[in-house]
Amino acid sequence: MDLVTKDEHGKLANPFKITTQLKELSKGLICDPKLVSDKVCVLRQVVKSEHIAQTAADMAAEHPDYASLASKIVVSNIHKNTNESFSKTIKDIYERTVKKDPLIAGDVYAIIMEHATRLDHAIKDERDYDYDYIGLKILENSYLLKIEGKVVERPQYMLMRVAVAIHKHDIEAAILTYNFTSQRCFIHASPTLFNAGKPKAQLSSCFLVHMKEDNIRGICDTVKECAVISESPGGISVSLHDIRSGGSCIHGKNATFSRIIPMLRLFNDTGRYVDEQGRQRKGAIAVYLEPWHVDISEFLDLRNNRGKEEQESRDLFYALWVPDLFMKRVKSDGKWSLFCPSEAPGLASCWGKNFEDLYERFEREGKAKKVIKAKILWSEVLKSQIQTGTPYLLFKDSCNEKSNHKNLGTITSSSLRAEIIQYSSPTETAMCNLASIALPLCVQEKVFQGVPPEPKSSKLVGSIKKGGVTREFDFRKLALITSIVTNNLNKIIDVNYYPVETAKHSNLRHRPIAIGVQGLADTFALLGMAYDSKEAQELNKNIFETIYYNALVTSCELAKTKGHYESYVGSPVHKGNLQQDMWMGVNASGKCDWAALRELIKKHGVRNSLLVALMPTALTSQILGNSECFAPYTSNVYCRNVSHGRFHVVNKHLLHDLTQLGLWSPTLLSQIISNDGSIQKISVIPEKLRAIYKTVWEIDPKTLIDMAVDRGCYIDQSQSLCIHMDKPDPETLSLLHFHAWSKGLKTGMYYLHSRTAVSAVGSHVHVPFCW
Repeated sequence: MDLVTKDEHGKLANPFKITTQLKELSKGLICDPKLVSDKVCVLRQVVKSEHIAQTAADMAAEHPDYASLASKIVVSNIHKNTNESFSKTIKDIYERTVKKDPLIAGDVYAIIMEHATRLDHAIKDERDYDYDYIGLKILENSYLLKIEGKVVERPQYMLMRVAVAIHKHDIEAAILTYNFTSQRCFIHASPTLFNAGKPKAQLSSCFLVHMKEDNIRGICDTVKECAVISESPGGISVSLHDIRSGGSCIHGKNATFSRIIPMLRLFNDTGRYVDEQGRQRKGAIAVYLEPWHVDISEFLDLRNNRGKEEQESRDLFYALWVPDLFMKRVKSDGKWSLFCPSEAPGLASCWGKNFEDLYERFEREGKAKKVIKAKILWSEVLKSQIQTGTPYLLFKDSCNEKSNHKNLGTITSSSLRAEIIQYSSPTETAMCNLASIALPLCVQEKVFQGVPPEPKSSKLVGSIKKGGVTREFDFRKLALITSIVTNNLNKIIDVNYYPVETAKHSNLRHRPIAIGVQGLADTFALLGMAYDSKEAQELNKNIFETIYYNALVTSCELAKTKGHYESYVGSPVHKGNLQQDMWMGVNASGKCDWAALRELIKKHGVRNSLLVALMPTALTSQILGNSECFAPYTSNVYCRNVSHGRFHVVNKHLLHDLTQLGLWSPTLLSQIISNDGSIQKISVIPEKLRAIYKTVWEIDPKTLIDMAVDRGCYIDQSQSLCIHMDKPDPETLSLLHFHAWSKGLKTGMYYLHSRTAVSAVGSHVHVPFCW
């Protein structure tokens, strides 16, 4: 029987009409509209616009312009089915939902209506076409506002909604934010994109919960707080160090505590239950434990697929908060004592020499519940990491010694993704709102004829002459973007909805923010630098010096008019100690005027206690079409899932370079796929390109740790540093951990990825959702 192809309205599809529409959209592109039309009509019984778009996306292997056509089809369809006016769209959403489940807050609605003409005029709908197909599908499926399952918001409208929600009546700042986000210079984290402009808009990404008390009431209060926070799309971490071990006496009761492990089921099931209540985005909880706790071995075994079902808590993520003393004992092949915190109190609330003195005193007093060789416990840690990717590894003393929060008390944990380092307590739930700067947008391209001009002299490395153009990294643009992001994140602190009072108290008192990045690997590729080259390593340092410096400048300017944050007095920054002063052997570029900035800070203070943290950006990077955070490429070919199927996505910079050289073909794509996303064994590809497009599996992990150290002196929180090893073995992994520790990193490892868990076709291990 012949295939009868219909359109989405049930009528017979007209291939000629489809081809005509595609010709209009493909103007200026190198692609064949008729070929797309023929393919979709052969493959589909019912032809919808999304089918046409995916068919075009599938053909990007033939030429990259097919991917551009796919995105144009999606945008055209969104525009066709939405209102041409931003203000009228908001009015329609507000009126249709206000009596049921309101999607727009009354105050935001009133501001938009008051400034409707100006905001409508500021919208640049054509910028929707700058997103690629994957980015648009993510926005369409998860971010753009819907009514009864139908998208009613355009990408540009979402960005303006977010901007107005952050800046309220400051319309100039809202339009400035809109212009920079619509040109994809930076992007706010998913909770902000999801919730900005809605009633009770919770815009923050990370919550660091401190256990309330070591008793049933304290545990239940902590679980309740996690449940309330989990209703919003934020990641949670909980520190468990002070919870007594199994078999410990419960004072005043003729009973003993049944171990920390069954208690974790409460947190596991709480997170799972809340996720089942229709949350917009699945959340997660990470739990932190110090390695002196007597329940540590059971803790390390929790992610393995064995053990009693009633003790399993596999939806949680596990992290170690490691003191230097433990690393020293492992290195010296010494003994390691395990304690119950109810019998050896105070170990979690001190660090450095104070911790070592207290720990050794408890050893002398015979309070250890168990004594083992430190290397045996270390082997258990490595074994668990190789098998499950966790536990995370963070170094307690570095996190405390190099924090601007160390005047507040001992920091006892990091965040879900191991990049937020803040003080928390039973009365203060640390939290942070995030955004990431798109570094590739700071690469400026100038066309030249004849002999290319020499780049302007600069002590900041970052320029290249390539293919008829000169490309330079624009540090002035990076400085401007950083200033805008700092202002935005600072304002979010004041307009945010706080799900619990402990979080509000902490956030308003310390006013921390987290500026991250995405597209560092893309930036190197655009500049023709191999990720592990000396030029890239120098640019890496210069980029993060620029970000930290200009974030401090902006925060100081805010303090000049609004005052410094409440807990500023007594902090390291108040005493003149910036992040680089807490590291050894830091050599600044000489471009930033640190001396003048220190004088300004001495005079005015800063508005924000913390400024920079490098979070994973998996989803927002896909929206903007950039590589993730600061990580190298994991592959040059990825398999992406969209609502109507899966297709291969090729590294766009490699695809462009190979197309320019006349080397690209479906056969070459097959070779790259058969090589698991690597091009190193494909001799037809020039050696220079093979160096630029090395995957993370082909770069020495030690080099990546060294680059993390190089930028670490300008990151006042931390960075979600993953380790990638083709076939991890305990000895090599141990050497990497000790290298990270000896170099002073705060986060030694967020997650361990191996070839057995990740492949070029896009299968992933279970990791926390990345904003």
